[in-house]
Amino acid sequence: MINDPPALERLSSRYELLVASISDYAICMLDPQGRITSWNVGAQRSNGYSEGEALGMHFSRLYPPDERQAGAPEQALATARREGRYECEGWRLRNDGSRFWASVVIDPVHTPDGEHIGFGMVARDISEGRKVMEALRESEQRFRLLVQGVIDYAIYMLSPEGLITNWNLGAERIKGFVRDEVIGSHYRRFFTDEDRGEGAPERALAIAAHDGRYESEGWRVRKDGTRFWAHAVIDALYDESGRLIGFAKVTRDNTEKRLAAESLEQARAALFQAQKMESIGQLTGGVAHDFNNLLAVVSSGVDILRTGPAPEARARVLDSMRRAVDRGAALTQQLLSFARQQPLAPTVQQLNQLVAGFEGVLRRAAGPLVQLELDLEPKLRPASIDEARFEAALLNLVVNARDAMPDGGSIAVATRNASLAANQAATLPAGEYVQVSVMDTGSGMSEAVRERAFEPFFTTKETGKGTGLGLSQVYGFIVQSGGGVTIDTAPGRGTSIHLYLPALGAAMPEQPAPRPPREERVLIVEDDPLVMESARELFQAMGYAILQASDGASALRALQRDGEVDVLFSDVMMPNGMTGLDLAREVRQRYPAIKIILSSGFPQPGMQDEGLNEFAFVGKPYRLADLARQLRTG
Repeated sequence: MINDPPALERLSSRYELLVASISDYAICMLDPQGRITSWNVGAQRSNGYSEGEALGMHFSRLYPPDERQAGAPEQALATARREGRYECEGWRLRNDGSRFWASVVIDPVHTPDGEHIGFGMVARDISEGRKVMEALRESEQRFRLLVQGVIDYAIYMLSPEGLITNWNLGAERIKGFVRDEVIGSHYRRFFTDEDRGEGAPERALAIAAHDGRYESEGWRVRKDGTRFWAHAVIDALYDESGRLIGFAKVTRDNTEKRLAAESLEQARAALFQAQKMESIGQLTGGVAHDFNNLLAVVSSGVDILRTGPAPEARARVLDSMRRAVDRGAALTQQLLSFARQQPLAPTVQQLNQLVAGFEGVLRRAAGPLVQLELDLEPKLRPASIDEARFEAALLNLVVNARDAMPDGGSIAVATRNASLAANQAATLPAGEYVQVSVMDTGSGMSEAVRERAFEPFFTTKETGKGTGLGLSQVYGFIVQSGGGVTIDTAPGRGTSIHLYLPALGAAMPEQPAPRPPREERVLIVEDDPLVMESARELFQAMGYAILQASDGASALRALQRDGEVDVLFSDVMMPNGMTGLDLAREVRQRYPAIKIILSSGFPQPGMQDEGLNEFAFVGKPYRLADLARQLRTG
């Protein structure tokens, strides 16, 4: 404690200078009755009164008239005297009559002897802060009204544990619960029993908390027990310190959209099947003619071989018979692809090979009056495509081009590597693509026809001459494959239809199959003696020792008896109950080291779903190269 009077006087003087110089706060002294006895620069700035005007003035003049009439100034002094402090926010008046929002603190002042000599009042103009807070509250209120007014989306908040903390009208409409029925309950109540059993609700929150966001689609349950297909987004919410405080959840009922998509997919499948049947009907005459030619080659070759020709002639005959069999197998596979709904999936393909292999069908479809030309890029990049559907699409385009030239003309099928800018072809993004074009010298299309060319059932052909499905099927298939389709046409100058598919990396050159050691053994399971003999010859040519069985049971006995077998090669369709699939699964379980290859000339629909794709597969008739490829990929 300082007892030196001069020092105390100097300290008091410095304090008065400090208080007087503060401009952001209004600091003043009041006598016990509330009259102003001191007035700093901050008070002059905030209230607009000079020191001369303020000294001796009762502080109640700083209050609005309604508060003075209510006795607010006197109550403030009484509270400060009674409780030792008074604090509030409220409107105050400036000298010019304008108002400002002030934060006010009043403290009673006593002498060291405890005598009450007045009050110290500190006030600050916080009008700008109040405007910001009011704007924030108004914004929050508008946002709440907006969220509450949305009826197409269920929008609500969850606690970190997944408890529902608020509920909008959209949630009430979509889920059927009113606010009081769900607040405080866990949001897992909206999930199906299957999803709850698998922990889907908790997993969604965990992912959202970890990644900041979780998005999903699935079945959800309404109050009445009915299900709807929901698209849901969960966003994690954090405070300023990064602590998780809850989740925002937005859900939309996409049931109608899902049903529409399913209906569209079913319609596409039906249209595709109808188009295949129409195409195969158009090809029947030409295919029958080709098969007769192939049978003639084989029949003639058999007759020649029976005469015992010279070795050179015998080799030529066998070679021609081999080519006939190859062509017949190719035709059979094309017919199967068009005639039934076998399981189809995209694979990496060299499109030049597909086009060249399908050339015979395309030429027959083009007819005798149309010249078909192939212009194939020598180093075309591979693409991922469904082979059978690609062939169907190509056939549709060639048939359409032929129909546009009733008096004859030419059709060119071309392939190119294409580097596209964004939206250069349809709406495709920039990138590398494989382009397949079908160009004709026909009548062309008007702009109105071109704009509707991809619409299902739209056709310019005479009644009974076209279904209007061809181009729509092509367009749907290419778009589903990640590509796009464009049409370049004008009346009188023909039509060019360009298919674009995303290009993949350069194809790896195929390496020759390694010749297995002589000691490796194969078990061949086949009930047809002729096919068994053919398979024996092929495997023996690759250096395998042969075991054979006619059905699944005898194959298992052979494995148990003879022990070491490296390869199981089995037909899928076999007698005596056990199919090739059944045998393959049993062998895989008992002898996991054995390489398994299955074969069939006509796999039944549904076999792919039953597990045929679990094993290596070759179709009949197979060649040495087919078997070698499967053995090499094992």
